[in-house]
Amino acid sequence: MRSMNFFERVYQAVCQIPEGCVATYGQIAYAAGSPRAARQVGYALHVNPKPGIIPCHRVVNRFGRLAPAFAFGGEEAQARLLENEGVTVREDFTVNLTKYLYQGDFSIAE
Repeated sequence: MRSMNFFERVYQAVCQIPEGCVATYGQIAYAAGSPRAARQVGYALHVNPKPGIIPCHRVVNRFGRLAPAFAFGGEEAQARLLENEGVTVREDFTVNLTKYLYQGDFSIAE
């Protein structure tokens, strides 16, 4: 049986972020087994093979900032998707991490 690659682990972790919550690139990198690979998480999400299924819009930077180059329509589209799930997005395209950050564990099955 083959082992999952980094991108597959990223997608598996992102799918565990509940609706109405966000996670940071760093959280996802850590969950995927490469704690210093936050930038690679961003790239993996940019090439998301299943938009609409893998909820990459729920991932923000460590300051709660949405992705200015959100791959599926820009930060306005990301904001709209989050707001549809009950996440308040501020005018500066940030979210309150104290309120919306996912605090649960990620379970990655190899």
